[in-house]
Amino acid sequence: MLDVRKIRLILELRESGISNSNVLSALELIPREKFIPENYRNQAYENIALPIGENQTISQPYVVAKMTELLEVENNHKVLEIGTGSGYQCAVLSKLARRIYTIERIKNLHDKSCKIFEQLNLTNIVSKYEDGNNGWVEQIPFDRIIFTAATENITEKIFSHIKENGIIVCPIIRDNRQVIIKYKRKNNKLISQEFDDVLFVPNLKGIN
Repeated sequence: MLDVRKIRLILELRESGISNSNVLSALELIPREKFIPENYRNQAYENIALPIGENQTISQPYVVAKMTELLEVENNHKVLEIGTGSGYQCAVLSKLARRIYTIERIKNLHDKSCKIFEQLNLTNIVSKYEDGNNGWVEQIPFDRIIFTAATENITEKIFSHIKENGIIVCPIIRDNRQVIIKYKRKNNKLISQEFDDVLFVPNLKGIN
């Protein structure tokens, strides 16, 4: 039953414009139901966001696929994820990159995602319980950075984490909306491109 739903979801993502076959394969390989509370698991392969507790959500598969596609991840890349959340986005990225460093500010979510990564034998993920806004200074520089919470702007601190020609994908708060922005670091500047409107939880400071 789940397989049929998963195939249907992958086809829906294709029809919605997700064309990168590596990204679609990564989504196919990761069991989304593992990242979702028991009472919502029957909706795991619907193209919707779902609650995961702690006033947080697991993103809609289309948004995960779109942001992953925009990151242009290669198999030798080192990626920083700010906001582990359920761990689903990170797990998808782990099938594409050499190593993922992921930071979560809510202890309960950090602990849960670490257990799931272990169960799924995703050995190229390194997790940290910390305020993601501080980045991961010991691991600079990164090829790619992804934010999974809506933020006002890319701070100088995070800018310093990305390599020349590196890409940052982030939901940015603009007036009363949020929009996915893809940034490329060129000659010490961030060149931006705007994509879909989205709805993410806000990027908060501190740990919980």
